[in-house]
Amino acid sequence: MNKSSLELLAPNNCTLALIDHEPQMFFGVQSTDRQTIINNVVGLAKAAKIFKVPTVLTTVAAKDFSGPLMPQIQAVFPNQKPIDRTTMNSWEDKNFVAAIKKTGRKKIVMAALWTEICLAFPAISATADGYEVYAVIDASGASSLEAHKMAIKRMTQAGVIPVTWLQVLCEWQRDWARKETYPAVMKLLKEHAGAYGAGVFYVESMMDGHGG
Repeated sequence: MNKSSLELLAPNNCTLALIDHEPQMFFGVQSTDRQTIINNVVGLAKAAKIFKVPTVLTTVAAKDFSGPLMPQIQAVFPNQKPIDRTTMNSWEDKNFVAAIKKTGRKKIVMAALWTEICLAFPAISATADGYEVYAVIDASGASSLEAHKMAIKRMTQAGVIPVTWLQVLCEWQRDWARKETYPAVMKLLKEHAGAYGAGVFYVESMMDGHGG
């Protein structure tokens, strides 16, 4: 592991790639509850927007087979048109690679459907090309739990770093004293962070109720 890969993620050192979160791809997901994946990937997308992390959206065969990007994700970036591809491996699409290179960043936070194909293939390929890839496991899903686990093993063996969406969010925030993003992060936690978000809501409510 090189020294750069030990550097924590920060809004100014990485880009986010969201790959193939489309209806047809969700139909085949059996590894995780699909609504949970939607919640997590939308939370991740909103986090990238809060921290102004360059985000690349891509779909595969949107008009012919897989359908458009899920509307909950597109709503976070309403003016951004996803890059549509024919390749299963997005790293074999010149437009996708060009969009990543344009950011000038060597760390890629990546989530996709399915884990064993649309995440594993570009994650491994980008790693081979010298990028540091962080695979957001809970914002991705596979055709089976076994496929999900085997894909994670294959990626980690190739040097890809597994993370979760909440981990990425907190790594970007890092310090609760960063007031410029604090309110938006708290709002995001309440919307998408489950029990953690409920705890934030509880504390805020109790403090407000007692003049805190």
